Amino acid sequence: MHRQSVLRLVRQSGGLPLVELPPAYLAPSLHFSLSRSTGQCSNFSSTAAAAARSHGRDLNKVRGVSAIHRTGPRFKLGVHKYELPEPVSPDAIGKRDPNPDHGLWGFFPKDRTAMSTPSYDNEHGRPWSIQELREKSWDDLHALWWVCIKERNRIGTSDLERIRLKAGYGEWESVERNRVIRVTQNGIKHVLRERWYAWEDAQRLYQNGYRPQDEEVKAVSEETSEKSETA
Repeated sequence: MHRQSVLRLVRQSGGLPLVELPPAYLAPSLHFSLSRSTGQCSNFSSTAAAAARSHGRDLNKVRGVSAIHRTGPRFKLGVHKYELPEPVSPDAIGKRDPNPDHGLWGFFPKDRTAMSTPSYDNEHGRPWSIQELREKSWDDLHALWWVCIKERNRIGTSDLERIRLKAGYGEWESVERNRVIRVTQNGIKHVLRERWYAWEDAQRLYQNGYRPQDEEVKAVSEETSEKSETA
């Protein structure tokens, strides 16, 4: 487009050298100014030529849509090809039977009250020690971890209900029980970290050529040689 505009300007300017012509990116604007000066100009339009034959009807369905001015489209647009469902009154909805084994009951105490009592939160033992956790398998540690998560969710639910009711009691017992659970979780992380380091060390020894069966064969051979010498 720029090349055609420059060539048109050269023809209209009477053969000026290219050095005196403006830059190429200004050629379209200069072309429009020269066209207006010569009387050959037309009104700007962003629509196609067929839009002029629409008898003044706006063909752009989204013209005038603005989130700032809160204006919508001029034409009614269908949301979906199917009719929208009508809302149902809550009185017309039948009551569901409560499930006694629903998973959301895990966020509440065993008596299924909204907020636990200080005596309930105070009835807990000591945290698991690291030595005890080292004797557990991977599945046992995994199950114990999610038991701790479930109990901490239960404590968080009681804390929110206590804040909402402005009860003014039970906060110390809740914080203490949460602390004991976090000690157990830190112990689980510690044991899993030890096992990860042990696995890395074993993998490094294996890559360096170490084989435990070679040590066993060597120990058996040394034991048999000692027995033969004593005999």
